[in-house]
Amino acid sequence: MLMLSNGEQKMNIRVGNAPCSWGVEFPHDPRNPTWQKVLEECSGAGYKGIELGPVGFMPEDPEVLGEALEKFDLELIGGVVFRAYHDENQWEDVLDGTHRTCKALAAHGAQHLVLIDSISERRAPTAGRADEAVQMDKEEWISYRNRLETSARIGAEEYGLTVGIHAHAAGFMDFEPELERLLSEVDENILKICFDTGHHSYAGFNPVKFMQKYMPRISYMHFKDINPEIKQHVIESRTDFYDACGQGIFCNLGDGDVDFPKVRKILIESGFEGWCTVEQDCDPLLDPNPLSDAQLNREYLESIGFS
Repeated sequence: MLMLSNGEQKMNIRVGNAPCSWGVEFPHDPRNPTWQKVLEECSGAGYKGIELGPVGFMPEDPEVLGEALEKFDLELIGGVVFRAYHDENQWEDVLDGTHRTCKALAAHGAQHLVLIDSISERRAPTAGRADEAVQMDKEEWISYRNRLETSARIGAEEYGLTVGIHAHAAGFMDFEPELERLLSEVDENILKICFDTGHHSYAGFNPVKFMQKYMPRISYMHFKDINPEIKQHVIESRTDFYDACGQGIFCNLGDGDVDFPKVRKILIESGFEGWCTVEQDCDPLLDPNPLSDAQLNREYLESIGFS
């Protein structure tokens, strides 16, 4: 730990990016850019780390991906299992995603496995509206929790990864009460938190207050911002998650309602060390400019003290 001249602690916080900032949500979507282009532009925008993206998007051959990471001077940070934990009939698919993602991360020395319950048709219509969202009954919740815990144990115990639960709009792990319920029921040695600032705001809760309460259990960060005008509009008009994304609810860092200077202050004061990954989900149909956005997000973070 170093101390700056102003008395602020200087910690080892590194900033990376993720393929979703290039519109990559599913591995074989024909709208995806090439994985090589994502690596090249991520590096060109000044980042030193990148997430795996959905398993299958980047090569699963460690030699091929390893050479490319070295070429672009990038470190693999972690990867996400974005699968339907809420659907017991999709369990084999969840397990497939868990093991393949873990193997890819372990092959490159990446640390972070992130678990996300994918978008549910039962939840998508009420994204951002906790009071209207359908809830699982007791039996369904227990099975759901057990599936998440099983994935977490696989990542932590079989592959030696740090596993974090990630709340995500339009899934069944979205709103703060259900996130807190899961955290209270699963061993923190097995399951930590990958905290996404933007999804927490979209859900209608305060990211800064949550961080102040749960920082000891937060192992990894996703930096995402939310356009407050669009958020208000989609909630008032009862817009579902997919349409909200199409309207540009996820904006450049610093242009939304997340207080990133306070986020940084909490990270430093808590002694957080490691990666924070920028995510600006974009819709390829809206003709986005991911390289420009990645550069702008990097410049903004540097302007408030991230290196």
